[in-house]
Amino acid sequence: MLNRKIALGFAAAFSASAALATVAEARDLTIVSWGGAYQDAQKKVYFEPFKKASGIAMNDESWDGGVGVLRAKVQGGAATWDVVQVESDELAVGCEEGLFEKMDYTKIGGEAAYIPPSVNPCGVGAILYDFVLGYDKDKLKEAPKGWADFFDTKKIPGKRALRQGPKTTLEIALMADGVPPKDVYHVLATDEGVERAFQKLDTIKGDIVWWKAGAQPPQLLASGEVVMTSVYNGRIDTANKNEKKNFGMVWDGALFTLDSWVILKGSPNKDAAYKFLDFAGKAENQSKLSENIAYGTSNKDAAGKLAPAVLKDLPTAPDNIKNAVEINVAFWLENIDRLTERFNKWAAK
Repeated sequence: MLNRKIALGFAAAFSASAALATVAEARDLTIVSWGGAYQDAQKKVYFEPFKKASGIAMNDESWDGGVGVLRAKVQGGAATWDVVQVESDELAVGCEEGLFEKMDYTKIGGEAAYIPPSVNPCGVGAILYDFVLGYDKDKLKEAPKGWADFFDTKKIPGKRALRQGPKTTLEIALMADGVPPKDVYHVLATDEGVERAFQKLDTIKGDIVWWKAGAQPPQLLASGEVVMTSVYNGRIDTANKNEKKNFGMVWDGALFTLDSWVILKGSPNKDAAYKFLDFAGKAENQSKLSENIAYGTSNKDAAGKLAPAVLKDLPTAPDNIKNAVEINVAFWLENIDRLTERFNKWAAK
């Protein structure tokens, strides 16, 4: 009898622990994006409408990027995220390392619904966006014409802000030094090109404020801490629309790229994740995103639902993309560690 009681006790304890484990696994769907004005727009057109339409409980969080963060989540076995918006290099590395679920396009409208650059085995395109030169029209008497003016502290005195790290910063430095946008990566692929970029950065090193999160550049402009900054184009557009700022953008020499949605490997909410991606992938919903923040989107039919006045402010508009540079994912995958080490040593001097 005693042995039977002990056995029953063990069984009850096991059942209780199993129930607790099930509760722990059965958490709400968690979507992770970039915060600030962009995530505010996503909440308005994706997150809240999706929760209402589907009845699925979900949370949204924000992050500052880095494949190491995703690696720790997945390999640590305690992932609390399900769907994450990632940059193109994080998509490539994470896919190679098996950090993401393979994308089943039959559950999100089919590959043919999306523009070709946004279709990936491990993710689906979310937005096309630019790093542009941003400035405050109320504070600058003369508008900067491009990155050369960004580096000209005699012509335009004051602090400037750049994203902390080598990616985008070195490309910008080379364009400021006279390298045509189409030749940037040919030059940067050489030791001489890297030296040239750092030498150009030396000329304004004491005037640079570094930013990490996408919400920071508009704040730096608004506070007057900087007179110009590299910035995501959508952040400028939103500050003008929502906060009545008078910020300007220079599209010439902009750097553009694509972000994607991924599902983290082992997500316990995979079905709900696909339902969200299907909702966020529909043309009518993506067009609403572009109306709220000036980013291009991935569904082929989304642009056709936009008014010309909205289209002209998107990075995909012909006049805006004609002299822009696509950030070279292959280059940065091969060189990010080496150039980050070089950048950090340079910044610490």
